[in-house]
Amino acid sequence: MTDLVIKSCGPMTSLQDRGRIGYQGFGVSPSGAMDRRALAVANTLVGNPPETAAVEFMNLGGAFTCEGGDLHVALAGAGCSLSIDGTPVAPQTSVVLKEGQSLEVGHPRTGTFAYLAVAGGIAVEPELGSLSFHLRSRLGGLKGSPLKAGDRLPALPEAQDREPMQLAVDLLEETGPIRVMLGPQDDYFTPETISLLLESEFTVSPQADRMGFQLTGPRLEHSRGFNIVSDGIVDGHIQVPGSGQPIVLMRDRQTAGGYPKIATVISADLARFAQLRPGMGLRFEAVERDAAVAAARRLKDWIASLPASLTPVRFALTTEHLLSRNLIGGTVDALAPAPADVND
Repeated sequence: MTDLVIKSCGPMTSLQDRGRIGYQGFGVSPSGAMDRRALAVANTLVGNPPETAAVEFMNLGGAFTCEGGDLHVALAGAGCSLSIDGTPVAPQTSVVLKEGQSLEVGHPRTGTFAYLAVAGGIAVEPELGSLSFHLRSRLGGLKGSPLKAGDRLPALPEAQDREPMQLAVDLLEETGPIRVMLGPQDDYFTPETISLLLESEFTVSPQADRMGFQLTGPRLEHSRGFNIVSDGIVDGHIQVPGSGQPIVLMRDRQTAGGYPKIATVISADLARFAQLRPGMGLRFEAVERDAAVAAARRLKDWIASLPASLTPVRFALTTEHLLSRNLIGGTVDALAPAPADVND
């Protein structure tokens, strides 16, 4: 077994995949990657299915090495830089981390969450069908914990013998307001309050984590009180507690809640929303179901198209690269006499 060894990382670095599906009825949060687009890009570059578990970085980068062999790795998300022994790796490019080399992931520059994928995935036993770490329940991850210095992530040696690849495709970057569908409890708010939600700018507060992002902005008044009978929660629900300041529920959310939910961020915009940093402003735009479904299909189709956009890395003809290749086979001595013709 080849190990990816963690030398340093931030306190909320964890393993995340698609999430823990099918257990919400038992009160188990699905968890999962905050930006599934970036997770898909990193996994595609190393030949994995798009929802394979990877290392998720939150706000900070990290440093790694490998023992027991080489590892084929790729990084995507949040504008993080990747380098091997101090040499930068081009964005949207996979690379072979050779045994004993040091890999460094820089701090996010354009968002919050980034993903380091390893060919073949992380060889850790899943809990309830997923490796995704959930902080409050201590499910998943590495022995029920976030990642820390000294941890070793095993990988399959037979999956590492792959050619470095690059993605010749533009990243799916939506712009404009975060799209929402109103409800399911928009009837707990007056038309004026709903207009306020859709016409005002909100700011991501420092109280933002994998469970939910609290926003600051104009107070959203309730017309029928702020307590309801607890009902089911989905990713992207916008709860409005008694403070009138909305909270967008994210991957580590609870499975039921008792505050009215004025709207829901559509699934296609949830990753874009997750990459907003504290202090960033945003606006909401209401869309109908057909538009939300069409956006979800575009995202699904884009992820499915990624493997077709892979091309081998074109290395520069540096001395280091030439010395790493076998350039001896097939050479001849130009001064040696020509071989006799077999017909002579």
